[in-house]
Amino acid sequence: MGVISTLASISLRTCQVIHGPAIIIDKNSTILVEPNCKAEMTKKGDVTIMIGKGKPKHIGKELDAIQLSIFSHRFTSIAEQMGRILQRTAISTNIKERLDFLCALFGPDGRLVSNAPHIPSHLGAMLDGVQYQMWAIEINEGDCIISNHPWAEGVHLPVYSQK
Repeated sequence: MGVISTLASISLRTCQVIHGPAIIIDKNSTILVEPNCKAEMTKKGDVTIMIGKGKPKHIGKELDAIQLSIFSHRFTSIAEQMGRILQRTAISTNIKERLDFLCALFGPDGRLVSNAPHIPSHLGAMLDGVQYQMWAIEINEGDCIISNHPWAEGVHLPVYSQK
């Protein structure tokens, strides 16, 4: 296991302590040791990180371009992962092969935060559907709503046969 810090690259030994900021890289993982933290290699080869008690940095409401880009990519990644799981577990050919679905994250006010680029035509209907669900259902922290309500937000209406 090697360490890349701002100054040098070294090998970690058992019980060695690395003070952050540093990046620990091995063949299977990358570990970020933040400022005011320290990492230690245990006798079993694990890395433990002790979180420092340094002065906390004040984070305001204003974001710089880098923070905005990082959070944008994080949220998009979550929506894309939701889509991959839906695609892998689906039985429907429309979902599995045509990717005829949309996964997105919405804020507490029902407005879009990020979406995965599956079938964006669903996005307009989905926004209305999320806001409808927020109005129609009591939602508590940690709840997850899955909906295919044709009158609330569906773009594939059910087929009715008349005799």
